[in-house]
Formats: sequence, C-alpha cells, structure tokens
Amino acid sequence: MKIQVNNAVAYAYTGTKPLVETQPTAVFVHGAANDHSVWALQSRYFAHHGWNVLALDLPAHGQSEGALCTSIESLANFVAAFLDQTKIKSACVFGHSMGSLTALQLAADRPDVVAKLGMIGAAVPMAVGDALLDAAANHEEKARQMIVDWSYAPASQLGNNHKVPGAWLPGGNLALMRRMARGVLHNDLHACKTYTNGIEAAKSINLPTLFIVGERDMMTPPKAASAAIDAINGARVVRLQEAGHSMLSEAPDACLKAMWEFANTR
Repeated sequence: MKIQVNNAVAYAYTGTKPLVETQPTAVFVHGAANDHSVWALQSRYFAHHGWNVLALDLPAHGQSEGALCTSIESLANFVAAFLDQTKIKSACVFGHSMGSLTALQLAADRPDVVAKLGMIGAAVPMAVGDALLDAAANHEEKARQMIVDWSYAPASQLGNNHKVPGAWLPGGNLALMRRMARGVLHNDLHACKTYTNGIEAAKSINLPTLFIVGERDMMTPPKAASAAIDAINGARVVRLQEAGHSMLSEAPDACLKAMWEFANTR
C-alpha cells in the first residue's frame, strides 16, 4: 500500500492482504540500507494467518519517497505518522538492527500505539566503527562488503544454513544494499551511531518485549543488547545459537517461530 506521510509517498507491504479493522496488526521495521523485503517470510506468514501487516519502507528506502531521516528519533516519528495515517490504534512492532532502535524509540514515545515490542539484532547503544562509517561515506562498495562479512555466521557465508540449494545469502544482501541511492547507507549508520537515548528509552518501556539474539552476531554482539534487556522489566530473550546478524534470512523459521509465539501470547 502507498499513502501520503509527511507530504511524501510512503510504502508498506501488507502481505497481499487488505487491512481488516477487527484483526491485530504487526508492524515490521527494516535495518540500514534495507527495505521491507527482508521480512518476506515473517510478514507473509502473519498476513495469511489473521494479522494485518505493515512491513514499512522507511523514507528514501525501497518504494518510499521523501527525505532521509537523519536520526532514530525522526525514524520513530515517521513510523508513528504512518500508523496515525492508517488509523492503527495498537500494534505489535518488530524491528531489525536500525529498525530495532526505531521500534524502541517509538515504544517510548508512543506507548498508546505499541502493544508489544520485538527487537531483533539489537545493540543499545549501537556502536558503528569509524572505519565502516568512513567507508560508507567514501567507498560504499567496500562498506557493503564489510557489512556482509560481519553479518553472517560462517556456515551462512557458505550457504549451509539455507534450504534453497545454491542460494547465497551475502550476495542477496549485497544486491539489496546496491539498490539504495548513494548516501543512504552512511546516513543510516550515522543515525545508529549517534543515537544516545536508547537506555533511557528502554527504562521507560512497560510492555511485553522480545529480544532475538544471534549468538554468532558480529555486527551487534549478544552482549551489546544486555543493558537494554536488563532495563526492560520482564523482557523475553530468544537466542539463536548458529545465527549471525542477518538472522531473518539465516534462521528464518526460528525467527518466525519466536515472533509468532510472542505476538500471540496474552
């Protein structure tokens, strides 16, 4: 679906299903230099099993237009505006990587609209090395390669974890990042690095929260989520032993299982 948000076209994938007022809603927020397609399995499953789905393209990503959001706070404001435009009053919000920070800030800013919070591949704060940030500014292809080198567990680099013969997960990630306009990757990484409100936001959260952690994650190592986990009372943690940072594709079934059970637990 495409709607006007902040005077620009904004897109969300709905799993090919119309929004139904009587159904619960799941919102999916992607990471840096990605788009809604990273949630392909999870969003379609929810949509075809009784949920409304909004897998967003953030501004200047995928099919959404408008200016880039330069901070996590402005990304959260965009998601809030999208939900207000679609008259969604309550949602289970999942975010991956940069999207997890966006979902966290949204939950802190708008507890009226976030019923449950799912953080996948999260680090609070989210450290971004100067070498990666410099490469994103001046040598984008080098930065993309650095990201895929660090985003996948060793078995995933070889395709051993994928059910489709011949599928190359790092290559798919590279192709997706290459579709983004120049500057998007640097903008997103900078927004993650400069987000300093994460722990305070986490301390304000008083709603069911799920963390999905990849034990082989080198982009956002498991220990980098510890402070946020400790700050949120009763946070649930699912640890995927053989997954790295790109766990949505490395361990799609395990991610879906954890997300589905969490979303449907009362």
